[in-house]
Amino acid sequence: MAVAYDPRTALVVIDLQNDFASPEGSLFVAGAERVVEEVNRQITLARAGGGHVLYTQDWHPPETPHFQPQGGIWPVHCVAESWGAQFHPALTVGGEIVRKGAGTEDGYSGFTVRDHESGEQSATLLEGLLRERGVERVIVVGLATDYCVKATALDAEGKGFETVVLLDAVAGVELAPEDTERAQDELRAAGVALL
Repeated sequence: MAVAYDPRTALVVIDLQNDFASPEGSLFVAGAERVVEEVNRQITLARAGGGHVLYTQDWHPPETPHFQPQGGIWPVHCVAESWGAQFHPALTVGGEIVRKGAGTEDGYSGFTVRDHESGEQSATLLEGLLRERGVERVIVVGLATDYCVKATALDAEGKGFETVVLLDAVAGVELAPEDTERAQDELRAAGVALL
């Protein structure tokens, strides 16, 4: 799907890191290599059109309530400074990087993190970076459709950005069957365009 990029548009690349996007990763998402290829194509188009490219990166401590050994639902992944936390080697990286989940908080959305105990949310740097650039439209791509892509797109829409998810440039982790389909339904219901 062709998207027209301009200086009011930002491509936000979600968590294309080794633990999610490489088959050897601890939380590999099927179809991730296809996603990396399409995201690189979108990065080229965004830059050619004068758009902005920003990246999110899971960046967890070795122990966090987010992980199964500490009672969470996820295997250990994207530990700060580890191979798993690095961007996939085939990904074109050149732009602002917003790290999330660096403490004990959950960091699904690129815009917010949530304290594990209190549930209190706090902002990441992403919204400020977009506002500084005069961005009005956010194109969300990356991993995974049913978690971080969904959370980021819902937040973007809720913050007043025209929001688009490119279906050829995302894939779901499918912790439960049909999670991706449910996520897409939720995004559509919130007013996010799926192309």
